[in-house]
Amino acid sequence: MPRSNRPRRRAGGGHAEPERDIESVLMGNRRTESRRGQAFSVQPISAAKAVKAYSCPGCGGAIEAGVAHLVVWRMDGVLGDAADLAARRHWHEHCWRTA
Repeated sequence: MPRSNRPRRRAGGGHAEPERDIESVLMGNRRTESRRGQAFSVQPISAAKAVKAYSCPGCGGAIEAGVAHLVVWRMDGVLGDAADLAARRHWHEHCWRTA
């Protein structure tokens, strides 16, 4: 009998993967971190999605295209969310952890 390439259903008729809400799919693993009494939004960028080169504010070195890194912005700035997002910076993961 030929082999079937169609995925088989799990016992109980469940999905192969747990359902995720649309926000987590679009935003990835974005998280909130607190540094020196200020809240920051931290968004990991995978190597596949890193298509431009940036300068890391932690070490001053280059973050080349194709290198996984973090995008970080303040969440509690006095000028509002739009200004905070516009002031976001790209960091090496190590530089952000040690900042």
